Amino acid sequence: MKLIAALLTVYNRKQKTLKCLEQLFYNKLPDGYLLDVYLVDDGSTDGTAEAVKSNFPQVNVITGSGNLFWNRGMHRAWEESVATKKYDFYLWLNDDTFIFDDTLEHLLACSEELNHKSIVCGSLCSENDCTKVTYGPRTKKSLIIPDGTLQEAFLINGNVVLVPKVVYKKVGMLDPIFPHAIGDFDYGLRAKRKGFKSYSTKKFIGTCENNVNLPKWCYAKTPIRERFKALYSPLGNAHPKYFFIYENRNFGFSQAFKHYISIHLRVILPQLWK
Repeated sequence: MKLIAALLTVYNRKQKTLKCLEQLFYNKLPDGYLLDVYLVDDGSTDGTAEAVKSNFPQVNVITGSGNLFWNRGMHRAWEESVATKKYDFYLWLNDDTFIFDDTLEHLLACSEELNHKSIVCGSLCSENDCTKVTYGPRTKKSLIIPDGTLQEAFLINGNVVLVPKVVYKKVGMLDPIFPHAIGDFDYGLRAKRKGFKSYSTKKFIGTCENNVNLPKWCYAKTPIRERFKALYSPLGNAHPKYFFIYENRNFGFSQAFKHYISIHLRVILPQLWK
């Protein structure tokens, strides 16, 4: 029997979380597979944890500190799963991502085609237009558009990712040095340095709506003090300290230093974004 641990971290999105789990459990697993779910509720005040326990009592709900955010929450869920059982696969899943009915079968089929020695990252589309890619694996230049084949990715996006145990054993978990963003990109690059490639799914495997807005610190209408506060928020998507660590680790000091300076210039002069 092959075991899969699905990992989620959630905060105050009760209805989306319930819909995400409903779609997950609606999936039919291939024969010989079992699924366990580990969900970190990071201090939700909208009753998310209680609703999950009531509607999906089979889910392992873990109480977060309230300051874990996405990456550290996913790391906490991963820790709990590893301490509980020996799993063959680890499935990252965002609670604002709604997978299709055959997604688990497709992910596992892709992984099998790769001899369970590569990461498989799901391509997602808009609910209103499933020809438009919103999230998923990337080349160096752009999001990968599914074309019926396994396409090698340069970066992976953490919405839907299947990590086989051979990758986990060599690469480990998401690095908790990153609170919220960047950890998924970093993981794929760390895996690559260990000799493991990442691939896209052959088709769209779910929906997730794209956030088209730039972070608050990018807008001139935001007062400069608020721009700096937003930049250094864990939710700012490019926290200078963590982005420097990520780039220095994966692309070298020169690029990391250059972007450390330029991002502060862009906060001071947001018109540079135009």
